Amino acid sequence: MKGIADGEGTHILPESALATQYFNNDAPWYEENIPFFDCSDPQINQIYYYRWQLYKSHLKDIGPRGYIVTEFLDDVGWAWNPYQSLNDATAFHINEGRWLKDQRYIDDYIDFMYAGGNDRHFSEAIAAATYGSYLASGDRAFAIKNLGSMIHIYQLWADHYDPSKGLYYIEPIADATEYSIASIDASGGKDGFLHGNAFRPTINSFMFANALAISRLAALAGNTNIAAAFAANAEALRDGVETNLWNDNLQHFTDRFKANNRFVHYWDFIRGRELAGYVPWAFDLPDQDAKYNAAWTHLLPTNEFSGPYGLRTVEPDYEYYMRQYRYALVDGVKMPECQWNGPSWPFDITLVLDAMANLLNDYSQKVVNAGDYLRLLKQYTRQHYLNGQPDLEEDYNPDTGKVIVGLPRSNHYNHSDYNDLIITGLAGLRPRADNILEINPLIPTDPDSTNSIDYFCLENVSYHGHLITILYDRDGSHYGKGAGLSAYVDGRLALPPSALGRKTVTIPEPLIGPVPRPIDLAVNYARKGFPVPSASTNNFPDEIYQAIDGRVWFYPNVRNYWSNPGSQAAVDWYSLDFGSPTRISSVQLYFYADGTRFKAPKKYIIQYWQDGSWKNVSEIHLIPKKPLANGENVASFQPVSTSKLLIRFLNPRPAAVALVELKAFR
Repeated sequence: MKGIADGEGTHILPESALATQYFNNDAPWYEENIPFFDCSDPQINQIYYYRWQLYKSHLKDIGPRGYIVTEFLDDVGWAWNPYQSLNDATAFHINEGRWLKDQRYIDDYIDFMYAGGNDRHFSEAIAAATYGSYLASGDRAFAIKNLGSMIHIYQLWADHYDPSKGLYYIEPIADATEYSIASIDASGGKDGFLHGNAFRPTINSFMFANALAISRLAALAGNTNIAAAFAANAEALRDGVETNLWNDNLQHFTDRFKANNRFVHYWDFIRGRELAGYVPWAFDLPDQDAKYNAAWTHLLPTNEFSGPYGLRTVEPDYEYYMRQYRYALVDGVKMPECQWNGPSWPFDITLVLDAMANLLNDYSQKVVNAGDYLRLLKQYTRQHYLNGQPDLEEDYNPDTGKVIVGLPRSNHYNHSDYNDLIITGLAGLRPRADNILEINPLIPTDPDSTNSIDYFCLENVSYHGHLITILYDRDGSHYGKGAGLSAYVDGRLALPPSALGRKTVTIPEPLIGPVPRPIDLAVNYARKGFPVPSASTNNFPDEIYQAIDGRVWFYPNVRNYWSNPGSQAAVDWYSLDFGSPTRISSVQLYFYADGTRFKAPKKYIIQYWQDGSWKNVSEIHLIPKKPLANGENVASFQPVSTSKLLIRFLNPRPAAVALVELKAFR
């Protein structure tokens, strides 16, 4: 395990068998990194593992700067180039990835965001997510590392702050929610892609959460003045949202217009409820005031937010509900583009389920219950399927379940959470800063409920450097460990089986281990400078650079590889020119195969350039011995200093070779 102290966990689930079942040849990475999960709902199980596969597919190695996480597998024009990062999705990525055992992925990503990666293209809650990552890892030193940059970026958002109202405002598209009520109505119902500035519950909740996180991180760093100042900022925003964005008539937190024209008027409330009005609870912003609970009475009625196939972003009585304004032209065909005037978005569903989990854990109310959480979670789970196979898309029609934005870029979309909802919601691990393990699974206690879970096991999740297992077995018959809820810390029973409900267990101090950071010398995502790739065939930049773009996935419907179809040669090759002598001692190769058109090569040979000719590396050690498709091949050898590296492939004719990624290390 990387990034945490080695420890012995439990062995309740057949982790190796599960990894092979869900990830096939790529299983070793998941065995090393993810907490395993099992429950009585087979769809939840399948999507839990699919979401880890999706997450790994979006990890992007950017060389010396480490790893980031992408929102789209395909490149999109509005991402920050050359990295293809998008700051609106970052908080989701951090919340999900904080449960990986190797902390490098999230630590690198946070460092990237606070070293220029956060271009404020969209509103964001990155400081809050960074603090949330600390709650999971317990790594104080890393948590406070970027405090100065956090403060700087927070202060830059003053350009969206109206001191006369004490609130932040934003254009819906810059809130990542174009064609919201504010922007549509500001256009008189004719458009809504741009404009419609408004004081929104979203950005103000994000800024509240960021201020609170900065305050707490400053306290960790011992800076009491900054801690007090940002705590005061957070409280002022709480007051501003409650005083000015709570709409008594709609019983909801709603936008107020910053825009002022012949269609809309400054400071008026928008004329409908939006799902975004639940975002304040995702950050525990509202006070314990019963009047705010009324907002939750509108979530579940089928004529309001709750569609049969997903939560609606606006209610169906809105005049422009589900009117499609924007299209993309794909091969001459008009295809719907992104809108937030009714479609069901995993983005918003994540925030609502986070909000509901907080409501059930941190507030006194009787409007919603654990059964409601589980029902929405199961509905969200079903939304992950496309033609019977897991493939999360951008958005859906809440009334029919059909994909709306089904563009080529949309497959395996990564702008939401799922596994964090399983870990912190369903399984109930509530991260804390102290040495307390708090557990409160969101499962109905009624054994006769058809909307329940009979058993679950969240095994060996990394928490404060310890391995935590949470197990629930309604009658004790499934796992044979006793009836009820139990927990293990580093393999030892810490909470004997007992009834469902909130439990706390004292755990040892956090164990923080070193985080190895080997650097991929082969990566060139910018497609300029060194290393320069070349190949025996198919040297088109759009393909040859895909094998060194820092991304690895094996989805059949989204390609990302260099390949040699049509080659008549027995052997083909792929080469890198590093531009100067470079020390290399190991290579990782990833091949895509579909069993027919593409297969792994029969054999590969690694050569390096020396004295004007190619020479084979010596003392080579291959894992596995035979080239493996859709997984990792590692070749280590006697270190060489060379300016060029070449891989020769013995072709699996009549199939072709598809090289997903070549990585090289010192």
